[in-house]
Amino acid sequence: MAPKDTVIRADDAPDEAITAGEIKGDVAPQKPADHDLAATQKPRNACKLNPLVNCAVAELMKPKPKPKPNSQTLNENTNKGKTSPLPSSSGSKSFDARDGLGIYIKYPERNPEGRVIEYDDEFVVIQDKYPKASVHLLLLPRDPALTLEHPLITFSKNPTFLAKVKPRVERLKLLAARELRRKYGLSSASDAPYQLALEDMMSGPDPPPSDERDSLLPPGRDWSREIISGVHTHPSMKHLHIHVLSRDMRSLWLKKKNHYLSFNTSFLVGLDEFPLEEGSARFHPGDWPSWDMVCWRCGQNFKNRFKALQEHLDEEFEDWKKE
Repeated sequence: MAPKDTVIRADDAPDEAITAGEIKGDVAPQKPADHDLAATQKPRNACKLNPLVNCAVAELMKPKPKPKPNSQTLNENTNKGKTSPLPSSSGSKSFDARDGLGIYIKYPERNPEGRVIEYDDEFVVIQDKYPKASVHLLLLPRDPALTLEHPLITFSKNPTFLAKVKPRVERLKLLAARELRRKYGLSSASDAPYQLALEDMMSGPDPPPSDERDSLLPPGRDWSREIISGVHTHPSMKHLHIHVLSRDMRSLWLKKKNHYLSFNTSFLVGLDEFPLEEGSARFHPGDWPSWDMVCWRCGQNFKNRFKALQEHLDEEFEDWKKE
């Protein structure tokens, strides 16, 4: 964790680091990027709020405690027993905000800022620091040969890697859908059959373990339909990453027009759209920040009126979670 005097507050966080040429579509994408303004939002403790929900999801999604230092983390350059500090993610004049994901890729076992959900030798899954929806995950590959490549190029030229990423994303979409059910299932009319059956099941004398419950319950609402995923045409972070998020666009960090457009237009490229043909227009979106803002749910066009869109999204969110 960076010292208090080096923490970047939301209003101080840098905007997407996209070049003017990339915005206009005059040049092909050179480096990844996608930052999304920082988030302090944390999942609610479902086990306390509603003991009937699947608490395994809540446990997986909640921030993990940072591990205690051990002999492998001791600074070998000193004899003072001090731990080797994580590279600072802010406060340094030489720090490039577009490098912000590198710390999670290199040190997932240290769980920087408590955002790591899971990791293995090939991938890290984190909660987006600047989420644009009520659930927003990032899948980060760890292979140094791939991590600094542009996603549109990589997924168009490397079918082996694309085939490896797809099932990972599908699994995360299911995890995100379960988290939506945990957060909003009791408010949803179409999820009522599931919620009522779950209540009966958990009030019985011998409730089944969490990994068996869903197969014994009615389907209820299909929360997986509320999850979108993909990569940005011009990411705002250098390290390759794939977004998996709910489409509700409910977040304190949805602060600008381009934040909304980047997830609700063709600027977001789904994995099922790859490979792109060489010379595809998708590599050159043009002046995308000037595109109209259209409500993801009802289709109303707000053009350039971001404040009006925000107020509308608040209303849509209340109706959406009650469906």
